[in-house]
Amino acid sequence: MGEYSSNPEKHAFDLGAYVGDLDFEDDSGRIKIENEDISSEGLQQELEECKTDEVVANILSSGVKLREYAKGVEKNLRKVELDSIQDYIKESDKLVSLHDQIRDCDSVLSQMEMAISGFQVNEEYMKTLETLSMKLRFVEAEQAVKNSKALQDVDPELEKLRQKAVSKVYYFIVQKLIALRKPKTNIQILQQSVLFKHKYIISFLKEHGKEVFMDVRAAYIDTMNKVLSAHFRAYIQALEKLQLDIATSYDLIGLETRTTGLFSRAREPLKNRSAVFALGERIQIIKEIDQPALIPHIAEASSLKYLYEVLFRSLHKLLMDTATSEYIFCGDFFGEESIFYEIFAGPFSVIDEHFNAGLSNCFDAIGLMLMIRIIHHHQRLWLVSLGSYSSLILQTELVNISLWPRFKMVFDSHISSLRDANIKALWEDDVHPHYVMRRYAEFTASFIHLNVEYGDGQLDINLERLRMAVDALILKLANLFPKPKQQVAFLINNYDMTISVLKESEPEGGKIQMHFEELLKSNTFLFVEELLVEHFSDLIKFVKSRASEDSSSNPERSITVAEVELLVKDFGNRWKTVIDLMHKDIMTSFSNFLCGMEILRAALSQLFLYYTRLTDCTKDIDGGSSLNRDIVTLGSLSLEIQKYRKSF
Repeated sequence: MGEYSSNPEKHAFDLGAYVGDLDFEDDSGRIKIENEDISSEGLQQELEECKTDEVVANILSSGVKLREYAKGVEKNLRKVELDSIQDYIKESDKLVSLHDQIRDCDSVLSQMEMAISGFQVNEEYMKTLETLSMKLRFVEAEQAVKNSKALQDVDPELEKLRQKAVSKVYYFIVQKLIALRKPKTNIQILQQSVLFKHKYIISFLKEHGKEVFMDVRAAYIDTMNKVLSAHFRAYIQALEKLQLDIATSYDLIGLETRTTGLFSRAREPLKNRSAVFALGERIQIIKEIDQPALIPHIAEASSLKYLYEVLFRSLHKLLMDTATSEYIFCGDFFGEESIFYEIFAGPFSVIDEHFNAGLSNCFDAIGLMLMIRIIHHHQRLWLVSLGSYSSLILQTELVNISLWPRFKMVFDSHISSLRDANIKALWEDDVHPHYVMRRYAEFTASFIHLNVEYGDGQLDINLERLRMAVDALILKLANLFPKPKQQVAFLINNYDMTISVLKESEPEGGKIQMHFEELLKSNTFLFVEELLVEHFSDLIKFVKSRASEDSSSNPERSITVAEVELLVKDFGNRWKTVIDLMHKDIMTSFSNFLCGMEILRAALSQLFLYYTRLTDCTKDIDGGSSLNRDIVTLGSLSLEIQKYRKSF
């Protein structure tokens, strides 16, 4: 009958899968066949063309007509057909028997297929392997057995069984390793549902097929190394499409924001660039540090972009989960951790290659510190679960060693930008807080917050260096104002703003905040003095010089009514107007309303003290009572001051 099956589905062949959709047609787009009459002339022409053919020549030479010859041929065909039917009827019993034999054969083959497919490495087979292992172990362990004649009879068969078992186990594992290489294979499920269920086969190979075990071991290492390396390379490439860059080498605290000239650098939107100096919502990455890794295609479909530390956390979270699973599997299945180290040499190399390339272009100090905190967290988790000698711990330490120098370099760039700042380019004729000082305050507050649970002394030292640099810069900017009062107002605004930002950090600004509070206090006193001297310079000069002298020791230097009279009359004529001017001046000079009102309160209190000293002098002067009609009573002055105090 031949080997071709009667089932057409087994031999279906989709040509389109190989050559695509091709269009075969004639010039008219279709093939058309029509019946046409053949003329005698045409027949004669064909006969002339075929007269050299032997059969045709014989027919023509015998004088037989073509139509009669055709009838004879048809008669012969019918006779052959009838003879064939008679032969089929005679052999019908044999054909039925042959059909039955084919059917029986097909049934037997089906049973064999089921039997063969059922001959797998299952739990029953595991028990058989254990039995065989016991027998092999018994033969090896007992010296008396080795010398027995009985062993000489069974040893060849036992060896055949061992070789066969080793061969089948090897074939089984190799098939599973091939499955691991297939796309979209869930590695962990395959490991747990198939390999781990049959982990005894590895123990059997170790004991009774060492060379094969080493081959299996090498094959598994090679497979997982390549598979995991490919997975992480693909994951990294997907993450790179989601990256949002916010910082360049130009994004430093001390660089001016104004860009002029033909080659002005394009800037990111302010909402993104502000994250270079302020922690803001970026702290959420620490709170969500143990969340599952990002799924890139979902994020990409949503057109989402992420800062680098988010992608860094996601990558290392995936690494941690994958490595932990593989570490446990290698220990349980192969019984040795060294396999894990060899497997992850590839993935670690892929991650390091990506990380080192990205790190060299990272100018985001806050992002770098967040990554340091992320890797520290993962390191602590791995220490608890895997022990201090795990290669994962070494890997995280290598990452940490790479992060700190880069962070130090970027942080030092910020310090240098303050020390080497172009003062004239930064200066603005405005006493309100400078954008450089706001950057500094937010930048410092960010690192104070990120150091809460760590108490990193090295970071504290760097923050102190940064503080010294900004102190020097802000004084240089203040000195560019022409008037001392403007200089002091500029310093107060910047110190007050810095304190407000530091107070918002968790915890508050600590030593750095205390430093600026002292500066704010001393400069507030200076501003009050400048403000009062501006309006009551003669009064203050008199109080500080003449009112403090001891007239009893030098009668010639005694204070006269004439000296005091002008001061008293001048104060009485202007005091309410001047207090209102002082109030307006302070309200326009200071950004923080509460800070301004505190300065006004201090100025009015100091004015009250100066005027009290003046009125006390009139009491000790001969004829001083004559000034009483022009003196503003302390009660009146106090009531006026209270009006302004009630406004805040």
